[in-house]
Amino acid sequence: MPTRYEVIGVEGLPEIAAGHDLGLLIAEAAARQGTPLQAADLLVVSQKIVSKAEGRLVRLSGVTPSPRALAMARELERDPRLVEVILGESRRVVRHDKGVLIVETHHGWVCANAGVDQSNVDADTACLLPKDADASARGLRERLGALTGHALAIVVADTFGRPWREGLTNVAVGVAGFDPLKSYLGERDPAGHVLQATVLALADELAGAAEPVMGKLARIPVAIVRGLAWEPAAASSRALLRDPDRDLFR
Repeated sequence: MPTRYEVIGVEGLPEIAAGHDLGLLIAEAAARQGTPLQAADLLVVSQKIVSKAEGRLVRLSGVTPSPRALAMARELERDPRLVEVILGESRRVVRHDKGVLIVETHHGWVCANAGVDQSNVDADTACLLPKDADASARGLRERLGALTGHALAIVVADTFGRPWREGLTNVAVGVAGFDPLKSYLGERDPAGHVLQATVLALADELAGAAEPVMGKLARIPVAIVRGLAWEPAAASSRALLRDPDRDLFR
């Protein structure tokens, strides 16, 4: 058979709230739709449901903006309470202009609004990234392993914009069970050239591959990637962060 894998959306999950057993809900929903989890499945899980299960929600009505947030909000024409939440999730502000706030999060991700999002949550509410999405992924992998008896891999995915390119794409913000990078360094291509710079962001590619199935409005926050060969590894999403010494744009 030609090399291939499939992406299966997991439907029927309830609205997730703080304290929900996410692993159990995913395993039950996958079984209920006739695609029970199998050995070597890789799950792409929306950051939003992970954050909701971990209670990473903030009521803007309880936020008091700082003078810095007030000044920045006036420049950007944004809600100063939301700007205050974004600053609280940020290590540094990379740039703010034209209504856009680009920051480096405490995790090290450079993205818009520190991943703070108001979609698919109640009014007057903001959803934050998990405090440690790698730990979230590991916990979910352990729970699903205990429930199914299978060794799985997990990607916690969020939607990021990209410099120099229009449109958003899913990327991995948390990883468990496999190496998020696939290196071809030192290998020879069919023409005999030794590869010197080819390291693929496998976790990001899988997050992006799952997004068209999951969508933004379809209420499918989990996808199963089945049939892809991956090597088990104790790794984390931090491998995807470029060392500042090698970053030409920092």
